[in-house]
Amino acid sequence: MGTIIWIVGIVCTVLAIVDVFKKNITTIGKIIMTVLLLLTSWIGLALYYFWAKNHVTEWFK
Repeated sequence: MGTIIWIVGIVCTVLAIVDVFKKNITTIGKIIMTVLLLLTSWIGLALYYFWAKNHVTEWFK
């Protein structure tokens, strides 16, 4: 069961990182968001999908 949860987490993280790289933000912003998503695991994913996804372009213009 733990392996399935781990795989789902990896897939969601990769999808979030791909979404970050599609946004029209600076390269530094993309790197910062990628590192944050990789370091914060499920909490970072939840915050990204529920709140930060719509605000990233405002933060890293």
